[in-house]
Amino acid sequence: MNRHQAVPALDPLYADIRRRDPVRPALLVDVRERDEFLAVRLEECLFIPMSQLGVRLDEIPRDRPVLVICATGSRSTSATAYLLQHGWQDVASVAGGIDGWQRLGLPVLRGPVQPGEGRQPA
Repeated sequence: MNRHQAVPALDPLYADIRRRDPVRPALLVDVRERDEFLAVRLEECLFIPMSQLGVRLDEIPRDRPVLVICATGSRSTSATAYLLQHGWQDVASVAGGIDGWQRLGLPVLRGPVQPGEGRQPA
């Protein structure tokens, strides 16, 4: 990817709409680290810490939109650029990350992680 090429980004409200699209829902990929995920997380997201992204690429589908989220948008921008460099086409970063998500009052999960949380939704 050319350094001057902008990485696609969506605001959290539009990202929430995209993930709920009844025809072609986007998959949210959370690239924060485990302690961050345990504190607060999104429903129906795929949890792949940035530190594991390179070895877990096969878990990220190429046949549906992918939205990458982190705490504030920095790591998700880097992860989105990485995915674009490795052949993903319909991928974007969630601007403002989970912090921005929460500031807008969008739903989050807290408390103990339930079985299946962080795995790719069906």
